[in-house]
Amino acid sequence: MTSTTQHPILWLKVWGLAAVQGAIILMWVIYNLYLKQLLAQFGFSDPVITGVLIIENTLAAVIEPIVGTSSDRFQRTIGSRFPLIAFGVVWASALFVAMPAIVILGGNWQGVLRWILPLAAIAWASAMALVRSPALSLLGRYAFGTKLPQAASILTLVGAVSGSMAPLANQFILQLGSAVAFTIGSLVLLGATTVLRFVDPPTAPASLAEETSFKWHTLIPRLALVMAAGSGIAIGFRSMMQSFPQILQVQVPVANANLVLGFIFIGIALTALPAGTLARRIGNIKAMVSGLGTVALLLLLLLFVNQVWVAGLLAFTLGAVFSFVSNGTMPFALSMVPPTKAGLGTGIYFSGGAIGLSIFFSAFSQLSPATGVIVGAISFLFAGGCIMLASRYALRSI
Repeated sequence: MTSTTQHPILWLKVWGLAAVQGAIILMWVIYNLYLKQLLAQFGFSDPVITGVLIIENTLAAVIEPIVGTSSDRFQRTIGSRFPLIAFGVVWASALFVAMPAIVILGGNWQGVLRWILPLAAIAWASAMALVRSPALSLLGRYAFGTKLPQAASILTLVGAVSGSMAPLANQFILQLGSAVAFTIGSLVLLGATTVLRFVDPPTAPASLAEETSFKWHTLIPRLALVMAAGSGIAIGFRSMMQSFPQILQVQVPVANANLVLGFIFIGIALTALPAGTLARRIGNIKAMVSGLGTVALLLLLLLFVNQVWVAGLLAFTLGAVFSFVSNGTMPFALSMVPPTKAGLGTGIYFSGGAIGLSIFFSAFSQLSPATGVIVGAISFLFAGGCIMLASRYALRSI
């Protein structure tokens, strides 16, 4: 095997990919802030909103691996995944702008017509699923082997900055109005994709010699563990983000729970790069498993917090430790598949995440804060166990 030291990280392309990752997360932040408001204007209640989220994630669980596999075929035959990425980006951008337009133009719609809005929301989420797996699978072409977590730390940094806008800039985004906010989100995604396309032009199609032979019966158990790990991490993170502010409101006299919650994203952003460097030295699997175990323990400590400063410190520490997990997810998924199946690997991981979110919205979203914390901790430990088991069968060193 060729030493990874002979392959430098393609930093310009990594930053281009990070821009796309940040744009995707920004659009989801805007969408989640406005979804309830937009659907309420058409008379839809909370159960309908939950149903929309469940349907979106169920469809994504199916779409992600299919699109990831299709992007692998594009990469082999024409030397680029961008035709598929561009198709998804155009549709996602158009549907994103369409949602507030539907509310503005159809404010008086009743009966069947008002269902156009939730259908548009589901269609947009499906279009976003067309983008994520093909785009993020490119990380495996921009960095190699043990350098993958270090490259992924850039994606974590940019993603954390975008994600922090949910707790820290939600009022500003809401003050913009849905039309302006959704338009900005669409333009950011189009711009980021254009930048990535500029720094990563098509390459020559892969030759048959570059194909990696494998047997499906040996690959399927790896993919099942990748999917299970993705589900555990998704449930754990969602439980953490929902339970943290709820517990603060009960146990801590805090005026703005979202501000404290923002320290999680600040912790992720500030520690992403050093966490990536450390993971490269000690190994990605060890960093991820240690991170998941520590996050589970810290999450349980949340049950005993009764001071604002302790809550803020715990939030920052949770973010700092979780950066090891965030940095490692894509390298982990890519290490479980041959290089020619990178899209499938990332698609399976995101499919697992979508399944996890469907389970969360179906069964865990109404839990008490304390129970939610316990569910989150167990989910993180479950994911760590899956990663440890899967690491025995890794096809590439990370």
